[in-house]
Amino acid sequence: MKHLTPWIALKNVPGIGNHLYKKLIDGFKSPDQVLGASAEMLCRVAGVTEKLARAVGEYRIDAKIPAYIERVYRKGYRILTYTEDAYPPLLREIPDPPPYLHVFGNPEGAFAHIAVVGSRNATEYGISVTRHLCRDLASRGITVVSGMARGIDTAAHIGAMSGGGQTVAVLGSGFHQVYPAANQTLFDKISQAGGVFSEFELDTKPEPHHFPLRNRIISGMSLGVVVVEAAGKSGSLITARLAAEQNREVFAVPGSIHSKKSAGAHGLIKKGAKLVEDIEDILEEFPYLLKTGIPKNQEKDRLKDRLSEEEYQVVSQMGPYPVHIDDLMRKMSITSGKLSGILLHLELLGLVVQTPGKLFCLSAEGGC
Repeated sequence: MKHLTPWIALKNVPGIGNHLYKKLIDGFKSPDQVLGASAEMLCRVAGVTEKLARAVGEYRIDAKIPAYIERVYRKGYRILTYTEDAYPPLLREIPDPPPYLHVFGNPEGAFAHIAVVGSRNATEYGISVTRHLCRDLASRGITVVSGMARGIDTAAHIGAMSGGGQTVAVLGSGFHQVYPAANQTLFDKISQAGGVFSEFELDTKPEPHHFPLRNRIISGMSLGVVVVEAAGKSGSLITARLAAEQNREVFAVPGSIHSKKSAGAHGLIKKGAKLVEDIEDILEEFPYLLKTGIPKNQEKDRLKDRLSEEEYQVVSQMGPYPVHIDDLMRKMSITSGKLSGILLHLELLGLVVQTPGKLFCLSAEGGC
């Protein structure tokens, strides 16, 4: 753990941000080499002024740094530096990567990342689509990255875990300030199904300006970013913009033209983001990725085997948008009591979701 002290020390020197930190490491290979360099050598790095070079030379390592590192490891976390093999390789390519990341879990080897982000106030349609997409991505060996916020982010992580794959969460706070607090259990589960990353110290609170910083990591470590639901002004659009600036692929899932919660996603599609209906729309942009898991044409057969003929007929009449029970009755010529019983059973199986007003729609599982 001693080798970590110079990494944190250099970050503490006033005037050294992530962009300049990367330049210094690229030039000197390690932070202890930077801290031991002469002012003349430091000034050869673009962006280093004489004043900053003096600040580096005069900096003395605080005893609190080794104590902090010990605390991190005592809590079961670790610190992953920019030069280690396990550091996300795509993240190194952005102009201002974090020099080190706090890590909870074991995400090594999971470098085929796709980010999935969207509204905190998601609709049932958005949550259903997200779980379905992320389940299928995970089943194909793709690691799903998101920000562990409410709504779409939470659905992305849960969907990936339901597919038996890996998921990574990037926080805008420290590990001891999980946000939202209601996602503490999810935080623990993700650590066992991939990992949680944060560039912030353990006790850092979720300040508003931290989330754009978090978003650059989400997009930076991913091959592409999928936006599911996003209003016209949304943090998810910041992630999409950062992805474009980082030369990552940008995807968007269409929603209802009457829904303001899909306005941002529709705006991205108008600007050239690829429209996503299923994971094949994503994977065809990355033909080198391993495609495993359940073939698409077998998914409906698998669902049909689980249901009675009447139950399967009900599911076949439904879609991602809520439909009233009376409309289902008219389509199927079935009694109200019979249909209510079938819908209740499908709800218990997790295939159908009921929304207020006797409206029903397919869940992610039912939308195969």
